[in-house]
Amino acid sequence: MRFQCWSVGKVNESYVDEGIKLFTKRINNYYQTEWQFISSPKNAASMNEIELKSKEGEIILGLLKNDDYLVLLDERGKHFTSEGLAAFIQQRANESKKNIIFLIGGAFGVSEEVSKRADYKWSLSPLVFPHQLVRLILAEQIYRACSINRNEKYHHV
Repeated sequence: MRFQCWSVGKVNESYVDEGIKLFTKRINNYYQTEWQFISSPKNAASMNEIELKSKEGEIILGLLKNDDYLVLLDERGKHFTSEGLAAFIQQRANESKKNIIFLIGGAFGVSEEVSKRADYKWSLSPLVFPHQLVRLILAEQIYRACSINRNEKYHHV
């Protein structure tokens, strides 16, 4: 199994890049993990919210493969405890899922088509975070879940 973390928007600012790289390196001890940044369309500033989500959705759906397991980070999704996320990841491994995509949508979220394609919708918190911090939180939480599944001490440090 491998993880891909996709995020619509600009690449990481330096203030979060170091942390994301650190946790991604640690996750790679368990599962191959990579980040993909999906650029907004060229004329995004001139598009309304619906048009922008539609164009971004076309790009996302074009990148997905039929057997990819898509986890959409969505404020209306379900919440996990750290142990719950660990169990979720272990269950996907037990199901022999080859590729799990964690998707952070654009500034206005994702299109209805992408939302319907999602296999699971996960909310990190009822709070709203900037995309940069969501990326860092996602990386840390995946690492935490992996360490829980291996019964390592990180979760309790």
